[in-house]
Amino acid sequence: MFKEVIAILDDVLSLQGRAASMTAETPLLGAVPELDSMAVVGIIGALEERFEIVFDDDEIDGQTFATVGSLVDAVAGKLG
Repeated sequence: MFKEVIAILDDVLSLQGRAASMTAETPLLGAVPELDSMAVVGIIGALEERFEIVFDDDEIDGQTFATVGSLVDAVAGKLG
């Protein structure tokens, strides 16, 4: 699942392979210039489609996008 989340980040943010070097500790929000509010919407949509999950609005906050690991944890939590 980690690699799939990385692939989605790379694709949605148009990082051209830069996401491949990301680890669970890699900061996202405030650290990746491409990650703006519109990109967050795109990432959530891509994650929902790929993993067949649905995030409620109140489940997404700055902490969700704090690091790659926190984003992966959010997906894992939805997959239960």
